[in-house]
Amino acid sequence: MDPNTLPPLSEFKHSVDVQIRFNDIDILGHLNNTVYFSFYDTGKAYFFEHILGGDIDWRRVESVIANVDCAYMQSIYFGQRLQVRTRCMEIREKSFRLQQVLVDPETETIHSAAETVMVCFDPATKKSKEIPYNYRTALVKSMNN
Repeated sequence: MDPNTLPPLSEFKHSVDVQIRFNDIDILGHLNNTVYFSFYDTGKAYFFEHILGGDIDWRRVESVIANVDCAYMQSIYFGQRLQVRTRCMEIREKSFRLQQVLVDPETETIHSAAETVMVCFDPATKKSKEIPYNYRTALVKSMNN
Protein backbone atom coordinates (compact mmCIF):
# COMPACT_ATOMS: atom_id res chain seq x y z
CA MET A 1 0.00 0.00 0.00
CA ASP A 2 1.31 3.39 -0.97
CA PRO A 3 0.03 6.12 1.41
CA ASN A 4 0.79 8.69 -1.30
CA THR A 5 -2.07 7.29 -3.42
CA LEU A 6 -4.83 7.59 -0.80
CA PRO A 7 -8.12 8.98 -2.10
CA PRO A 8 -9.59 12.16 -0.58
CA LEU A 9 -10.97 11.72 2.95
CA SER A 10 -14.47 12.42 1.56
CA GLU A 11 -14.38 8.89 0.06
CA PHE A 12 -14.21 7.34 3.54
CA LYS A 13 -17.94 7.48 4.34
CA HIS A 14 -17.83 5.66 7.68
CA SER A 15 -16.03 6.97 10.74
CA VAL A 16 -15.86 6.08 14.41
CA ASP A 17 -14.06 7.85 17.23
CA VAL A 18 -11.51 5.80 19.14
CA GLN A 19 -10.06 6.53 22.54
CA ILE A 20 -6.36 6.27 23.24
CA ARG A 21 -5.80 4.63 26.62
CA PHE A 22 -2.77 5.32 28.78
CA ASN A 23 -1.57 1.72 28.38
CA ASP A 24 -1.66 2.14 24.57
CA ILE A 25 1.39 4.43 24.80
CA ASP A 26 4.93 3.07 24.54
CA ILE A 27 8.08 4.21 26.31
CA LEU A 28 8.70 6.85 23.62
CA GLY A 29 5.39 8.52 24.46
CA HIS A 30 3.49 7.63 21.30
CA LEU A 31 0.90 5.04 20.32
CA ASN A 32 2.40 1.56 20.26
CA ASN A 33 2.45 0.12 16.73
CA THR A 34 0.44 -2.95 17.76
CA VAL A 35 -2.49 -0.81 18.94
CA TYR A 36 -3.12 0.53 15.44
CA PHE A 37 -4.47 -2.89 14.44
CA SER A 38 -6.87 -2.89 17.39
CA PHE A 39 -8.18 0.50 16.26
CA TYR A 40 -8.55 -0.73 12.70
CA ASP A 41 -10.46 -3.81 13.95
CA THR A 42 -12.79 -1.55 15.93
CA GLY A 43 -13.37 0.50 12.78
CA LYS A 44 -14.17 -2.64 10.78
CA ALA A 45 -16.65 -3.87 13.40
CA TYR A 46 -18.56 -0.58 13.41
CA PHE A 47 -18.36 -0.36 9.61
CA PHE A 48 -19.97 -3.81 9.24
CA GLU A 49 -22.58 -3.03 11.88
CA HIS A 50 -23.44 0.19 10.05
CA ILE A 51 -23.64 -1.16 6.50
CA LEU A 52 -25.56 -4.27 7.62
CA GLY A 53 -28.00 -2.22 9.70
CA GLY A 54 -26.92 -3.87 12.96
CA ASP A 55 -27.85 -7.31 11.59
CA ILE A 56 -24.71 -9.14 12.73
CA ASP A 57 -24.38 -12.31 14.75
CA TRP A 58 -20.86 -11.89 16.16
CA ARG A 59 -20.81 -15.58 17.12
CA ARG A 60 -20.95 -16.55 13.43
CA VAL A 61 -17.86 -16.22 11.29
CA GLU A 62 -18.64 -14.61 7.92
CA SER A 63 -15.19 -13.38 6.97
CA VAL A 64 -11.60 -13.53 8.13
CA ILE A 65 -8.60 -11.29 7.60
CA ALA A 66 -6.29 -12.70 4.94
CA ASN A 67 -3.84 -9.80 4.77
CA VAL A 68 -3.26 -6.40 6.37
CA ASP A 69 -0.88 -3.78 5.05
CA CYS A 70 -0.33 -0.82 7.38
CA ALA A 71 1.61 2.40 6.86
CA TYR A 72 2.66 4.52 9.83
CA MET A 73 2.84 8.11 8.66
CA GLN A 74 2.83 10.37 11.74
CA SER A 75 3.11 9.62 15.45
CA ILE A 76 0.00 9.60 17.60
CA TYR A 77 0.15 10.74 21.23
CA PHE A 78 -1.94 10.26 24.37
CA GLY A 79 -4.83 12.72 24.58
CA GLN A 80 -5.04 13.21 20.82
CA ARG A 81 -8.49 12.96 19.21
CA LEU A 82 -8.63 10.16 16.70
CA GLN A 83 -11.07 8.60 14.25
CA VAL A 84 -10.95 5.45 12.16
CA ARG A 85 -12.44 6.04 8.73
CA THR A 86 -13.31 3.03 6.58
CA ARG A 87 -14.32 2.35 3.00
CA CYS A 88 -14.71 -0.70 0.79
CA MET A 89 -12.45 -0.31 -2.20
CA GLU A 90 -12.88 -3.61 -4.05
CA ILE A 91 -15.24 -6.60 -4.13
CA ARG A 92 -14.40 -9.95 -5.67
CA GLU A 93 -16.15 -13.35 -5.72
CA LYS A 94 -14.98 -14.55 -2.29
CA SER A 95 -13.09 -11.56 -0.93
CA PHE A 96 -13.19 -7.83 -0.57
CA ARG A 97 -10.67 -5.15 0.26
CA LEU A 98 -11.14 -2.44 2.87
CA GLN A 99 -9.12 0.72 3.18
CA GLN A 100 -8.87 2.57 6.48
CA VAL A 101 -7.17 5.66 7.86
CA LEU A 102 -6.48 6.93 11.36
CA VAL A 103 -7.27 10.64 11.26
CA ASP A 104 -7.20 13.61 13.60
CA PRO A 105 -10.78 14.82 13.03
CA GLU A 106 -9.93 18.46 13.83
CA THR A 107 -7.03 18.87 11.41
CA GLU A 108 -7.88 15.95 9.08
CA THR A 109 -4.25 14.86 9.35
CA ILE A 110 -3.82 11.23 8.35
CA HIS A 111 -1.55 9.45 10.83
CA SER A 112 -1.79 5.93 9.42
CA ALA A 113 -3.42 4.02 6.59
CA ALA A 114 -4.22 0.35 6.15
CA GLU A 115 -5.60 -1.99 3.54
CA THR A 116 -7.18 -5.27 4.60
CA VAL A 117 -8.15 -8.22 2.41
CA MET A 118 -11.15 -10.00 3.96
CA VAL A 119 -12.07 -13.50 2.75
CA CYS A 120 -15.48 -15.00 3.33
CA PHE A 121 -15.08 -18.26 5.17
CA ASP A 122 -17.08 -21.37 6.09
CA PRO A 123 -15.91 -22.60 9.52
CA ALA A 124 -17.43 -26.05 8.93
CA THR A 125 -15.41 -26.78 5.79
CA LYS A 126 -12.51 -24.44 6.67
CA LYS A 127 -12.64 -23.12 3.11
CA SER A 128 -13.36 -19.81 1.49
CA LYS A 129 -16.86 -19.23 0.16
CA GLU A 130 -18.68 -16.71 -1.98
CA ILE A 131 -19.54 -13.43 -0.29
CA PRO A 132 -23.05 -13.82 1.18
CA TYR A 133 -25.72 -11.86 -0.67
CA ASN A 134 -26.46 -9.51 2.25
CA TYR A 135 -22.74 -8.67 2.66
CA ARG A 136 -22.23 -8.12 -1.08
CA THR A 137 -25.30 -5.90 -1.33
CA ALA A 138 -24.24 -3.87 1.71
CA LEU A 139 -20.66 -3.50 0.47
CA VAL A 140 -21.79 -2.38 -2.99
CA LYS A 141 -24.18 0.13 -1.45
CA SER A 142 -21.42 1.48 0.81
CA MET A 143 -19.24 2.08 -2.27
CA ASN A 144 -22.00 3.94 -4.09
CA ASN A 145 -23.15 6.26 -1.31
